[in-house]
Amino acid sequence: MTTIFFATDVHGSDICWKKFINAGKFYNADIIILGGDMTGKAIVPIVHQGGDKYIATLLEQQFELHGQEEVDQMIKQVKSRGYYPYVTNPDEIRELEQHPEKVDELFHKEVLKTVQAWMEYADEKLEGTGIRCYVAPGNDDMFEIDDIIRASKHVHLAEGEVIHIDDYHEMVSSGWSNITPWHTYREEEEPQLKERLEAIVKKLSKPETAVFNFHVPPYNSNLDEAPELTPDLKPKLGGRALIPVGSTAVREIVEKYQPLLGLFGHIHEGKGTARIGRTLCINPGSMYEQGRLLGAVITLNKGKIKSYLLTTG
Repeated sequence: MTTIFFATDVHGSDICWKKFINAGKFYNADIIILGGDMTGKAIVPIVHQGGDKYIATLLEQQFELHGQEEVDQMIKQVKSRGYYPYVTNPDEIRELEQHPEKVDELFHKEVLKTVQAWMEYADEKLEGTGIRCYVAPGNDDMFEIDDIIRASKHVHLAEGEVIHIDDYHEMVSSGWSNITPWHTYREEEEPQLKERLEAIVKKLSKPETAVFNFHVPPYNSNLDEAPELTPDLKPKLGGRALIPVGSTAVREIVEKYQPLLGLFGHIHEGKGTARIGRTLCINPGSMYEQGRLLGAVITLNKGKIKSYLLTTG
């Protein structure tokens, strides 16, 4: 038997990454898998006002900080919520406002620095445990992080690879998605996405006992319902109008090959399980901004799913 812990969409949250890396020991898992969207979405400036005073705005709430201890606490809070803290001053803020390209450069730098720190943390914590760790960067993740992951000793880049989970089960992974309103790094039209996934799946020796670790869930699977958006990308009816936004390509691939297990993410609100034919499909959801790691523990046994459980931690 082999036990897997699966989580996804930690979006730069330091606390969620650390929980993920430690989940193998906690749940007695042989393998831990992160399904995509590792990185955060924005920088949070902590602006020095002179003396011991700093100002920071996090999630539309402004904080006035005094002294290094309070600054350190804010840095920790920002990181736990999935953002990148940056201590600066009013002059640099004005410079960045005048040169948006410098904001992009700073964001890239902070993302890569954080991913490097995460790999170092994982290598330290996984050393000697025998726990295998696989990640497949998602559509929100810039391509530059791939080489940092490849350089890790214990975190393995799974994109496009056939992973032998055990003697009975293989896994294929992809973090690419169908087109989103935000025009992210790893997304493409459905026909191209289907070609990509077909090429990966054809590497398998036995798809019917395989695990498909695809970031975007199948279309109309109840794992892909998200708030419908207005043309200016605001939720309709306060987010109460839900529509399926998953991938038709992923659904067609799952229906065609009927793998044992499908692991998905992408839609944070899509927590749950579903059956597509004989395939058990799981989206554990994401609550990274609250510092909560949602996941799934699945035990495989000789071509069958012995048990599965959605977790919150």
